[in-house]
Amino acid sequence: MDKNTIAIHYGYNKDSNMTMAAPIYQSTSYEFESAEQAANRFSLKELGNIYTRLANPTSNLLEERIAALEGGVAAIATASGQSAIFYSLANVAEAGDNILISNKLYGGTVTLTIHTMKRFGITAKIFDVDNPTTLEALIDDKTKAIFFESISNPQITIADIDGIVNIAKKHKILTICDNTVASPALLNPLEHGVDIVVHSTSKYISGQGLALGGVIVERDGLRDFFKDSSRYSHFNEPDASYHGLVYTDLPFPPFSLRVRLNLLRDIGATPAPFNSWLLIQSLETLHIRMKEHSRNALDVAKFLKSHKKVKNVSYPGLESDSQHEKAKKYFPKGHVSGLINFDVEDFDTAKELINKTELFSIVVNIGDSKSLIIHPASTTHQQIATDEQLKAGIRPGMIRLSIGLEDSADLIADLKKALG
Repeated sequence: MDKNTIAIHYGYNKDSNMTMAAPIYQSTSYEFESAEQAANRFSLKELGNIYTRLANPTSNLLEERIAALEGGVAAIATASGQSAIFYSLANVAEAGDNILISNKLYGGTVTLTIHTMKRFGITAKIFDVDNPTTLEALIDDKTKAIFFESISNPQITIADIDGIVNIAKKHKILTICDNTVASPALLNPLEHGVDIVVHSTSKYISGQGLALGGVIVERDGLRDFFKDSSRYSHFNEPDASYHGLVYTDLPFPPFSLRVRLNLLRDIGATPAPFNSWLLIQSLETLHIRMKEHSRNALDVAKFLKSHKKVKNVSYPGLESDSQHEKAKKYFPKGHVSGLINFDVEDFDTAKELINKTELFSIVVNIGDSKSLIIHPASTTHQQIATDEQLKAGIRPGMIRLSIGLEDSADLIADLKKALG
């Protein structure tokens, strides 16, 4: 099936009531037919619902649909994008290990990987996403994952996915790509050899800022990737917390299975069924919305590029943009999401401009149908030291726009008035 059809139909077989919309299974737990069935489900002799912290029929449908859209074999829905990122890394790394992270990441991801995970004994090393060869010198026998964003937020850098994947395969290291900004409607990193894709479904997949959520998607073939790997020995050794279960011995996608049986079970950052239901509805229009976000963004970027008070514009859809060649490679249809950044004179000028806009809402989120504006240096990346901000491409006068679905002429008029 085409992605448009998958987003609307995949995975839902109408129940006895023949409801057109998938039902919300708003339940914490599920009745077993017998004590034997209960025991079989806990021992994985049969699959089925036990408790919503582990699985829920509404969330399961969301997982199946997003996995199909990304071309994956399995997915796990989580309570937020941050929990999806944490689970994906904690599933392979432990105290004493290290992970390699892109130098251009969302501020929350930076603090999670560099500071919070450090308290768990997991070290983050930073590589230059524009030059994947910098990975080689950072890799050692304790390196467990390479993490990057397909389109970075807010720097708007497109990763050299093929270059990163080639080095990862050479060293047999897991790759994890945050595909939030591109969404599965515009790019599927698994098609380029990435192992795991994560999303904050709170962004473009939601589309209206209504529901927090995250998802982890696993490619087919990871069972063979982990099998007999000394780097990922915990997938091949008996899990003492689950009756000696060995993940690579089972006929299920091992990465997702371990997230569900270990991390969802023990940490519990599980999505609410209502949120999963909202996200299922939003998926139905994702492919249409992403085209319109992209078209509007290109119009706005062209205007900003021509304005005398704008020092720099980053939008890969512009032919003059440094990322345009990569955009043509990874986004051949020309749609590259709705995220733009541009620079004005300085820190104070940026904040003043934001306050002057009327249609743009000052909001930290991205991907809404309404256009959003934010000053990263004083908000999303404020907790990062100034010199580290600059290294990460966060400049004092930089403004991030999340272009919505309004008429682009109205958005341009609003920015023109604010710029003066």
